[in-house]
Amino acid sequence: MKELCLLPALLFVVQLLPARSWDVNPHTGLQHIISQAKPFDTILVHEGVYREGGITIDKPLVLIGDARPVIDGEHKYQPISIRSSHVYMSGFRIVNCGITSLDDIAGIKIYNAREVYVSDNILDDNYFGIYLSNCVHCYVSGNYMTAHSSVEHNSGNGVHAWKCDSLVIQNNNMQGHRDGIYLEFATNSYIAYNHCEKNIRYGLHFMFSHNNTYAHNSFINNGAGVAVMYTRNVTMVHNVFAENRGGASYALLLKDIQSSYMADNIFRQNTIGIFMEGCTRSLLERNEFRQNGWAIKVQASCENNQFRHNNFFANTFDISTNNQLVFNVFDSNYWDKYEGYDLDRNRAGDVPYHPVSLFAMVSDQMPYAMLFWRSFTVLLLDRAEKVIPSLSPDRLRDNSPLMKPYDSVRSGQ
Repeated sequence: MKELCLLPALLFVVQLLPARSWDVNPHTGLQHIISQAKPFDTILVHEGVYREGGITIDKPLVLIGDARPVIDGEHKYQPISIRSSHVYMSGFRIVNCGITSLDDIAGIKIYNAREVYVSDNILDDNYFGIYLSNCVHCYVSGNYMTAHSSVEHNSGNGVHAWKCDSLVIQNNNMQGHRDGIYLEFATNSYIAYNHCEKNIRYGLHFMFSHNNTYAHNSFINNGAGVAVMYTRNVTMVHNVFAENRGGASYALLLKDIQSSYMADNIFRQNTIGIFMEGCTRSLLERNEFRQNGWAIKVQASCENNQFRHNNFFANTFDISTNNQLVFNVFDSNYWDKYEGYDLDRNRAGDVPYHPVSLFAMVSDQMPYAMLFWRSFTVLLLDRAEKVIPSLSPDRLRDNSPLMKPYDSVRSGQ
């Protein structure tokens, strides 16, 4: 898939090869050469620091950085503004953009463009890292972005996309921003192999962004992992959500999500693995939940979702819900707390498993009850609830719990 994503950009570069080439150093000035260049020319920017206020690229060009030239916004300007389609920019270090409450200033901001390729750049201490506004078929790949603010209102997002379609955002590293990646009204895009760590709010946050695929990303130690809101047809596969902790923290928030697919993800050591509210008609399968506080919290507003072939290991609570009525299906999952038996040797338990414990229900209503976790009284209450269910939802159960983790069953072990 990565090769397919890179192909349009490579073809684009090949077609530009016959154009004229320019050499730039800090003495000649970059903006001056951009003004003289013709569409589809190539500009080789040599080592040095370029302090020219805001540099605007207003025609199709290839800009290549030699020995990582520095574009310095001096904490006043937007270092790079791209206002043309068919621009290729690679090999730069872009630092110190300004901050204003009237405009979203970024290290690189792309306006109303298509087929813009931003690759292998280092962006440091910028308000927003790379900002795409009303763009189509653009590529953001292999960039390293860091910010240093400690509060949300003084920091923008690493990659920010607004009203975009068919983007490829891959192999980027985002740290220290408000959100690592933020998408709003961004559709039909591919977000893959990105690493989002230690961002203030979310590793990835998207709203009203339909028909997107998120694959092989890692969201580590952010304020919260990923927030998905008001979206349909989401595909999230082979991602890692780890160490997203806090009193109101979760690895994955799903709010008002429809007809989506989440598979082969790892949720490890998060306060809450998945928090679901208003979600319908989605399939979650082959995910691993390990050492989370709550593996999954399913609110009463969720219905017609299927959970199958997931593995649950060493979570404080596997499932929690806030209602007795259950309109979701749990089937053929592995639960390490399951104490049933398999007399017919079909690798599935002969008695159903009820993953919601009485204490999970109590602690959800009264968080301070967690003070009594692992006490003898709580153990007695949970044992009594298993024998004579009264408070935990009886319909929330797995009728065919696996005796071994799903990977073992699949491989025939």
